[in-house]
Amino acid sequence: MATIAVLGTLDTKGREHAFVAERIRARGHAAVLIDVGTGAEPVVAADVSRAEVAAAGGLDLAVLVARGDRGECVAAMAGAAAAVIGRLVAEGRIQGVIALGGGGGTAIASAALRPLPIGFPKLVVSTLASGNTAPYVGTSDIVMMPAVVDVQGLNRISRTILTRAAGAICGMVEADVATAAADKPLVVASMFGNTTACLEAAVPLLEAAGYEVLVFHATGTGGRALETLVASGLVAGVLDITTTELADELVGGVLSAGPERLDAAARHGVPAVVAPGCLDMVNFGPPETVPQRFAGRRFYAHNPQVTLMRTSPEESAALGQLVAGKLNASRGPVQVLLPRRGLSVIGAPGGPFHDPAADAALFEALESGLRPGISCSSLDCGINDPAFARAAVEALLALMAVAGSKASLPAGLS
Repeated sequence: MATIAVLGTLDTKGREHAFVAERIRARGHAAVLIDVGTGAEPVVAADVSRAEVAAAGGLDLAVLVARGDRGECVAAMAGAAAAVIGRLVAEGRIQGVIALGGGGGTAIASAALRPLPIGFPKLVVSTLASGNTAPYVGTSDIVMMPAVVDVQGLNRISRTILTRAAGAICGMVEADVATAAADKPLVVASMFGNTTACLEAAVPLLEAAGYEVLVFHATGTGGRALETLVASGLVAGVLDITTTELADELVGGVLSAGPERLDAAARHGVPAVVAPGCLDMVNFGPPETVPQRFAGRRFYAHNPQVTLMRTSPEESAALGQLVAGKLNASRGPVQVLLPRRGLSVIGAPGGPFHDPAADAALFEALESGLRPGISCSSLDCGINDPAFARAAVEALLALMAVAGSKASLPAGLS
């Protein structure tokens, strides 16, 4: 039997949370009702009261409520809820969390659930789940389930949704997770459709060397997740082959991972091999969504939903300077690899984005911008050539060996 926290505002949505708790208990698990409301009195009894939640966050609930600012109450209880849930998880007293909410409830619940470990069961039934969930999910693995109707009252639709949600969180806590690879050091890598072949060749080599490899899709969210994991201290090395999100950040594409992309390894001294993979492109949506200021540029239809724009020589030079500046802050070992025959599938000779002048501008700015002590190697091949993948893996294994992450290189890769 597992214990599942049922988190929410028990003044406005008490009956709905109690219904979910009842469904959880019917499945043979224990349910703990946690109240994060700040309005009227709760309509059902809580196992953890709002006053207890507030106190865990260092708040005086009476003073907070007396000020009458709903936005302040939501923000304050979000922080307090995170403290309560974090403590319950750390103490092993709960094995999963489910929450229900509209705007305020979702903000509180997601703030409490985002810091929880990846893989810990966490589910939010929300009226916002069919829209942009990025502000709520962030780089976590929160499962957001559309409420369809408002979380307000029990009816034929809400009963069905909430029953399924209760079943879902029960299934999550009941699932056995294999941990056979938990003792292997972690390497994180970045990939895009245009660098898939490189990673398909590199990953088996790293696995053969005794590493577990986590590959992140460089679509904004993937880059942020990679940076978060590197900052967590769990990563032995970074194979950052696909730094394309920086092009979207600089030029104004739709897949930016934010201005801190490429910073975590540098800041925390994690060994890293970095390549300018797919810095020859900026991502937009369907053709009609491309901003008018880019009229006349070179485009490629990746699919009906994704339009790629070739970076210009000027943009490429700026990207080279940007990457160099970030790597210059590295506290640990780092090496740059430059694929002279193409940064992507479509940037290789004969491809629609092949542009030697733009590539040269990137390479020159990057090489000249690096501080002494950072190795930068040019390879006479494309980024998807098996030789490039092998060189990248050899370089990363060597850096990790120097950093003490691995005692020696495996046979055949020395």
